Amino acid sequence: MTIQNIFKGLGIALVTPFKTDGSVDYEALTRLIDYQLDNGADFLCILATTGETPCLTAEEKLTIKNLIVNQVKGRVPILMGCGGNNTAAVVEELRNGDFKGVDGILSVCPYYNKPSQEGLYQHFKAIAAATSLPVVLYNVPGRTGILMRAETTCRLARDCENIVAIKEASGSLELVDEILKNKPDDFDILSGDDSLTYPMVACGAVGVISVIGNALPKEFSRMIRLEFNNEYAAARKIHHKFTDLYSLLFVDGNPAGVKALLHEMGFIENVLRLPLVPTRVATLQKMSEILKSLKL
Repeated sequence: MTIQNIFKGLGIALVTPFKTDGSVDYEALTRLIDYQLDNGADFLCILATTGETPCLTAEEKLTIKNLIVNQVKGRVPILMGCGGNNTAAVVEELRNGDFKGVDGILSVCPYYNKPSQEGLYQHFKAIAAATSLPVVLYNVPGRTGILMRAETTCRLARDCENIVAIKEASGSLELVDEILKNKPDDFDILSGDDSLTYPMVACGAVGVISVIGNALPKEFSRMIRLEFNNEYAAARKIHHKFTDLYSLLFVDGNPAGVKALLHEMGFIENVLRLPLVPTRVATLQKMSEILKSLKL
């Protein structure tokens, strides 16, 4: 039986709010989740890059996971990050970790090691075999130092029935098109780059795992829904409204930009854990001006 991908539409790459003393702000996280669910989020992607997961303790990660599962109550699917550059350790976590209430796994390409394409294939094949949950691959060479080629992605999609999609953040529409051309029918592409979501969905991607959606889920989800309805001109207008904001969100690193934006909107404190630091004042001022011009 083929495992279907349920992660479609607007997925939110959820931030982890911190208090001014650096501890996790669970109350702010609760408010943020409600905001997402009330404004068009189709699924949540938790404990991944934008959540500053490398800087969270095991206890914090479990508490965050359980809080989100208990609050969502099955209303939208939950995709949870589980990856690394030690294949055996990831497999061990998948076999013995607590994934209760989680609907799928997002697993990033191994970073730092720079494996070959065969190494990437064997890594993800082992991960898929270690869990019954759907697996979404995550190709982000700007962070990992290695690009997973389209042929490797399609090979994994064909050979592993629970590898259901890929979050493509290579920045290459040519690579995306090559995957779309050669993939199995039951394998999907999700945009991993807010600024490329409009063209990727137009090409055939089924949605996005979004950073900007933390702050502007209603507007971003409307753009995607318009595209799904073949209303590309209306969707393009929304896309162009956010062009300047896309670049500002990432100019000082992620999630520094979106945390500054959420702070400006009154949701969270503008606090990150080292080695990440808040966005520059000049960047924040520009984002604030754009927010005012958008009347959001």
